[in-house]
Amino acid sequence: MRRGVWVWLLFGVLACPGRSQTSTAKLNNSGIESGTRDGSRPAVNQVQQTSQQHDENLWTCLTGYGECDLSGMTVQESQEVHTMEQRRNALACETTIGVCDESMLTPEEVGKVAKIEELQNRLNCETGMATCDYSLLTPSEAAKVHALEIDRNRLSCLSGQEPCDKALLTLPEAKEVASIERNKNFLACKTGLGYCDNSLLTLSEAKQIAQDNSLRNSSGNGSE
Repeated sequence: MRRGVWVWLLFGVLACPGRSQTSTAKLNNSGIESGTRDGSRPAVNQVQQTSQQHDENLWTCLTGYGECDLSGMTVQESQEVHTMEQRRNALACETTIGVCDESMLTPEEVGKVAKIEELQNRLNCETGMATCDYSLLTPSEAAKVHALEIDRNRLSCLSGQEPCDKALLTLPEAKEVASIERNKNFLACKTGLGYCDNSLLTLSEAKQIAQDNSLRNSSGNGSE
């Protein structure tokens, strides 16, 4: 019995150091692996941050919404950005909205833009809504534009609008405009609304206005 106890004690002494060494080795290995992972994390974060910045810059360059840095791009990316810049510039030139750099246009696009500018100028001349370059008009177009200008001026004068160049009116048109202006002035003087030019009133008109004013004054005094 006493021999059996000693055997078990001896076995325990021999087994414990091995188990202790195994546990220590596991802890050491775990610490090394943990240190390796923690040490590499800043490098991984740096790579991810650089990739994010690259993607953001690429998006900015492709959309044109901001300052573009071509230095960190691949050849393919640079070509894509250049293509998008050409397309945006062609759109600006063809729509006349935005900055147009004609040096970036292809020969075909240059011809198309020139035709659009010609049509835009002719429209400006015909409507009178923007600057008109008469040198770009053909003789027939210039004659048409002149006729439209005469007509616009006539309508402006007849409707009491500005600008009105009475020198461009025919004699009957000038007489009609003068009659409209006299009637309008008479009503302004009679009602007290608007500007009244007494020098444009005839004697009968001035007399009638004086009588109306007298009646209004007497009626106002009577009511008091």
